[in-house]
Amino acid sequence: MNDGGVTRVDCHVKVLDDAIVERAKRVGLDAIVYAPHFTRLPDIRERAAAYSSDELLVVPGREVFTGSWHERKHVLALGLEEPVPDFIPLEAAMAEFERQGAAVLAPHPEFATVSLTRSDVRHYAETIDAVEIFNPKHLPWHNRQARELADDLDIPPFTSSYAHLHNTVGAASTAFQVAIDTEADLLDALEEGAARRIVYENGLERARTTARELAHLCYENTWKKADRLFLSGLEPTHPRHIAYDGRFDDVAVY
Repeated sequence: MNDGGVTRVDCHVKVLDDAIVERAKRVGLDAIVYAPHFTRLPDIRERAAAYSSDELLVVPGREVFTGSWHERKHVLALGLEEPVPDFIPLEAAMAEFERQGAAVLAPHPEFATVSLTRSDVRHYAETIDAVEIFNPKHLPWHNRQARELADDLDIPPFTSSYAHLHNTVGAASTAFQVAIDTEADLLDALEEGAARRIVYENGLERARTTARELAHLCYENTWKKADRLFLSGLEPTHPRHIAYDGRFDDVAVY
């Protein structure tokens, strides 16, 4: 799967189908982390397993939306054994990740209104295993800010395509200097701070990728979509959904 002990991982993609798998292989990825919005962990695991192979490892993940829609903070967790819903307080989500021994990543820190702040990352520095220092949705100063944050707090970096669109997959990847053939291998690499390089596109193609993904972000963050998706209480990752057996009712934001 990997070349000479180096494993290229796109640590966060939102879409997964045959075309995604073919693109990932074509651009030289060895693994991707599949973490779609508003999808329960068992469904993510099932789909990841269906598309995983000896040529491309697909690792399931959950990007949990903590807090309310207007003040939500995204946290990416890998290695969860039990589902964690969206729209519970950050402290409740972090406690659950720690209880389950999950690998915890801080995607796009301090970006827009959907991210962990510097203060959040500092507070949970012992729990967070990696901070994203490059994201195709970022403008250059966002990436510089994220890199400074990771350096200041001495937390290992990672990057991802954060692909919501097919053509973005592989636009950025983390090249771990270890062999990663299983989900457990990736968790170990993250939790043990394995050596890595940050790889990403630059120039005109990067600008095009940023423009496409930012346009998609504008749609994704509309209140109309939010209301339709989860505030009705029917969304699978709503904390009051029957699937969670009432475990998060006392901390549900909605």
